[in-house]
Amino acid sequence: MFGLSGKGTTGAILMVIGAAAFLPTIGPAAGTTSYVLAVAATALLTLGTYFIGTDVGGRPA
Repeated sequence: MFGLSGKGTTGAILMVIGAAAFLPTIGPAAGTTSYVLAVAATALLTLGTYFIGTDVGGRPA
């Protein structure tokens, strides 16, 4: 997918799931559960970004 290896593809999937997990937190009735979900979404986005960012061989530019 887009020239990514398995690690990069996993990172892309984690980023999509993390972005989708933010959607319930923008509603007017966002409670404590939504805040916990936002923390989990942030972790997924961070991990996904790390996986994509380290999916290159050789020295970084």
